Amino acid sequence: MNLTEWLQRLMTNFGAQWVMWLLISLSVVSVAIMLERAWFYWSLRDDLTRLATDLRDLLRKGDIEGARKKMEASPSAEAAVVVAGLVECDRGQGAAEEAMRGATALQRMRLERRLAYLGTLGNNAPFVGLFGTVIGVVQAFAALGRQAATAADASGMAPQEVMAAIAEALVATAVGLAVAIPAVATYNFFMRQLKSILSNTEVLSRVLLAHLAGEAAAHGVPSRHSRDEDS
Repeated sequence: MNLTEWLQRLMTNFGAQWVMWLLISLSVVSVAIMLERAWFYWSLRDDLTRLATDLRDLLRKGDIEGARKKMEASPSAEAAVVVAGLVECDRGQGAAEEAMRGATALQRMRLERRLAYLGTLGNNAPFVGLFGTVIGVVQAFAALGRQAATAADASGMAPQEVMAAIAEALVATAVGLAVAIPAVATYNFFMRQLKSILSNTEVLSRVLLAHLAGEAAAHGVPSRHSRDEDS
């Protein structure tokens, strides 16, 4: 028995059902991740326009502690980044900016958590289903070969075993697509949410940096941006 015959026998013996069970298992995990991520992103919702206005007003009053408490009370990732800047603002604009960059990287990791699974599943589930389809087609041709060898089907119609194998092959493709489509759609949705949050983070952090730059200018201290231009 050569390698091709051995692989064919292996495929025909196990069939494509295990591929479909694998896809279903992966789909259950993906649904759990979708629900967990949906709840996580929902828990971060806040009125960013109001938050930015309150932050700007508190900073103009010089109430750094009040601004910090206001940001800490917000569940949003954007506010968490600004809190990191407020903690370091007494050390200058550069320190606050670096602190917010580090906090942004940390928030990005939180926002991206488990999304790689959805992206990978969405891209590869159709190929897994196609693998099941190939197995089903191999089974169908093996059944046709046995039928031709025995010449039992005098009517020339496809035997029931062949039809069952083809049906199983098509079901494997359908299951692969059914698993992939929701995963891809949800992954794209969460990535859009992530980009929106990071953009809002940039806007909110600029409110703090603008205040610190104004304070530095008022005290005759060159801002970090000015120092970078001079260098």
